[in-house]
Amino acid sequence: MGRIFIDKGCSEALCRVIKNSKHVIDTSTVNLQLADGEVVIDLDGTNPTQPVLQHIGISAWPGRLILTNYALYFEPLGLGLHEKGVRYDLEMDMEQVIKPDLTGPLGARLFDKAVMYKSTSVAEPVYFEFPEFNANLRRDYWLEICLEIFRAHKFIRKYNLEEIQKSEALARAILGIFRYRAVRDAFQYFSSHYKTLLAFNLAETLPGGDVILETLSSCLTNLTSVADKHVSGTIDTKMHQAVSLASVLTLARLGFVPLKKADIYEEAAVYGDVRVGETTQLEVAVKKSLLDTGRAQAAQATVEQVKVEGIDANVAVMKELLFPVIEAAGRLRFLASWKDFYGSGSFLLLSCYVILWGWIQYILPSILVFFASLMLWRRHFNSGRQRGAFTVTSPPNRNAVEQLLQLQEAIAQVESLIQAGNITLLKIRALLLALLPQATEKVALLLVFMAAAIAFIPLRHIILVVFVELYTREMPCRKQSSERWIRRVKEWWVRIPAAPVQLIKPDDGEKAAALLTYAFCASPFPPSCYRIWGMSVGVGT
Repeated sequence: MGRIFIDKGCSEALCRVIKNSKHVIDTSTVNLQLADGEVVIDLDGTNPTQPVLQHIGISAWPGRLILTNYALYFEPLGLGLHEKGVRYDLEMDMEQVIKPDLTGPLGARLFDKAVMYKSTSVAEPVYFEFPEFNANLRRDYWLEICLEIFRAHKFIRKYNLEEIQKSEALARAILGIFRYRAVRDAFQYFSSHYKTLLAFNLAETLPGGDVILETLSSCLTNLTSVADKHVSGTIDTKMHQAVSLASVLTLARLGFVPLKKADIYEEAAVYGDVRVGETTQLEVAVKKSLLDTGRAQAAQATVEQVKVEGIDANVAVMKELLFPVIEAAGRLRFLASWKDFYGSGSFLLLSCYVILWGWIQYILPSILVFFASLMLWRRHFNSGRQRGAFTVTSPPNRNAVEQLLQLQEAIAQVESLIQAGNITLLKIRALLLALLPQATEKVALLLVFMAAAIAFIPLRHIILVVFVELYTREMPCRKQSSERWIRRVKEWWVRIPAAPVQLIKPDDGEKAAALLTYAFCASPFPPSCYRIWGMSVGVGT
């Protein structure tokens, strides 16, 4: 009974969606100049309590947003009426980027309720904000349906689909959006499983989704050849596995596509997508992807289980995982300190021997072979045996204030590292611009000497000299001279000036005007909002 109730509710919701979509086409195309075959899919911003705000730069403007199967249209609200819509293309390849983003007054990133559109056709990114008190369901819905149309056109461009195949692909995307709206209206909340109704979005996230799209393109490409055979009266269904134009014909019967065009496409509808006693290539690709999806979800479940909270805990886990690397690095530092003269000397002689005879190129392959052998040995002797959990000593607990202080200290350290990096780059810029001529001459001579060494001396001899120089700095007979030389280099570096930098601040007057605009238009109670907005427009102009 529950299954029947759910199916009945979804069917009724789907009928309402289709009826409302037809009404939207009649009411929303007054100010729009739609191309041939362009269908209005959805519209938002007509309800005064749920406006849509368009952000460009630091300015915001209310209006209504319209999605068709080719573009997005935004009609700004004027003095009580909607003005001519601005078109944002989703069909052509213009490096479009559609993603969720934050908006706020003066360009501040405060509210996570916007969809960002960016392409080569607009000077700067455009943000469509969907203000609401609870969550961000409107934004998520519009993000998904815009991406579905955009990815459908991306699929069409990638496989160079012709008119018939292009119409079928877009029709599938439109019907998927209608079903998505129906489920949203029927249950009044979103679930991640509802997004599976959007085929092209789903193919972007599924393992092997590219294979599914490639198989679908092959089936759609065969439509033309199958239609030709249908006209001639000979059809070989086993040689040409094609899908029918069921989506286009469905839209035609619902009144979204002209009947004259549908009559032409009727000739290509030879047989359906499902055939009795036969598995199509598309079904095989989907089943393979579902199998890989189950494995990916199982692996992701293990990832969620091992996530720990807190900076201290994550640092402790990382240190424990990198313990062999840290231990090896510690041993190398100990040998380079020459506290054990015989051990350090033996390692130096062995390393020099390896470098001189050219065996250094085999070190990395040897390490890879060692790890491969270790993995195969584990695979052979521990097959099916459950390993114990990786144990990590938990750090002492810290209260909220201590964690905030630690986070502040970490941010300060990151800031100091960035500052040091900027100073280094500015000093290099000063050397390139010869702000200190004497230092620039020395650096230029050093670069020429290094270039000559690299050009005429074998690489292994250069590696040997560099290794001996770095490794023997802490040697008793060299320690004092090395420290003096490093000190002189640091003193020389300190004397190099940094290239000047000028920071330009934005105009404060434009920010104040944008703040007033956002304050008037972002309110979810628009009757007074729009009156105030109209008054402000009259005064400003």
